[in-house]
Amino acid sequence: MSASLEALDQRHVWHPYGTQPAALPALVVERAEGVWLRLADGRRVVDGMSSWWCACHGHGHPHIRAAVAAQLEAMPHVMFGGLTHAPAVRLAERLVALTPEGLEHVFFADSGSIAIEVAIKMALQAGRAARRTRLAALRGGYHGDTFGAMALCDPVGGMHELWAGALPSHLFLPRPPAGGLGDPVDPAWVAAVEALFAAHGSELAALVLEPVVQGAGGMWFWSPAHLPVLRELCDRHGVLLVLDEIATGFGRTGALFAADHVGVRPDVMCVGKALTGGTLTLGATLCTPAVAAAISAGEGGALMHGPTFMANPLACAAALASTDLLADGAWHRDVARIEAALAEGLAPARALPGVADVRVLGAIGVVQLDHPVDVARATEAALAEGVWLRPFRDLVYTMPPFVSTPSEVASIARAVLAATRAS
Repeated sequence: MSASLEALDQRHVWHPYGTQPAALPALVVERAEGVWLRLADGRRVVDGMSSWWCACHGHGHPHIRAAVAAQLEAMPHVMFGGLTHAPAVRLAERLVALTPEGLEHVFFADSGSIAIEVAIKMALQAGRAARRTRLAALRGGYHGDTFGAMALCDPVGGMHELWAGALPSHLFLPRPPAGGLGDPVDPAWVAAVEALFAAHGSELAALVLEPVVQGAGGMWFWSPAHLPVLRELCDRHGVLLVLDEIATGFGRTGALFAADHVGVRPDVMCVGKALTGGTLTLGATLCTPAVAAAISAGEGGALMHGPTFMANPLACAAALASTDLLADGAWHRDVARIEAALAEGLAPARALPGVADVRVLGAIGVVQLDHPVDVARATEAALAEGVWLRPFRDLVYTMPPFVSTPSEVASIARAVLAATRAS
């Protein structure tokens, strides 16, 4: 049966960032439970990726499953235009309480990429009266694969060079230098971004960035000390600060949100991925009353966006249950424990040939090579250690579920080392 599925999948199903037909067969997963994936060939492997960073509580958490099952009985879906429901209202209230102070309005979206699209519309509509028609972003960033989001991704080293010329032209600031928590601000970087704001600040509606960790753009860690500098520059030049916390939110970096490391409050924030604990797709864009007022009083008179599955009740119920699990603070201890274990477990990678850097922050561990990863060989090496990893470009990395036990984290670290050796 699995052989038939693999063949049909390879023939008909187009996987992310892949060719059609697929160059390599995809592994058939029959069940996901806790940190484990059960494959059709009988193997059980640890999900060292939290399924692209969203399954922070592991798979099939009973509290989330119960919430979704109860909501399924009551109302799987209802349109959100002119109607509302308790899961959406309660989730909006929850997100306002959890996120940095001042973000009081919540727009629900289908996914993280769509949350970014909504943030772009918010910024451009709010800045329309002042003819602020451009956006700024950091080099090295990644914000999604939809067209508006692609235009904010790194224009040279990102995944969307193919679309150069078809995307809007935005301003790209140098990203802060590599660093960690507690590292000081780089004066040369400050001078460079101040000069760009001085030259272009009046054109800009917003600055959009991933705080502290740039994810799919290269797993780049930078000191949070640079974030208040950007906040002050945005304030000085009347530019909105939009934080993309889709990957960093809900505890991944060791703070509930990456902006919390330095207490910076954005004008707009996007969340997704771990929002539902990996159960269903959902994103949200939050903004301040000032942003909402500028849009509502502006030319459009309304925020011009409305997904069919906006605020899907099942997804909202899953998100409420997922954020319930963060309420007791155990995630903080778990992330600190995982951080220490990854730092110890990945340290031997520094001595391996071809390794350029090893870095750990929160529940994120990265080995960067001085050459592209051999993805097929690296994947097989990790699977031989009983772990699923998905390397890309020159990176072998992991984002374990927060519920991973010490022995499971040790297995993940061994798999990262094995994948590194195989590359």
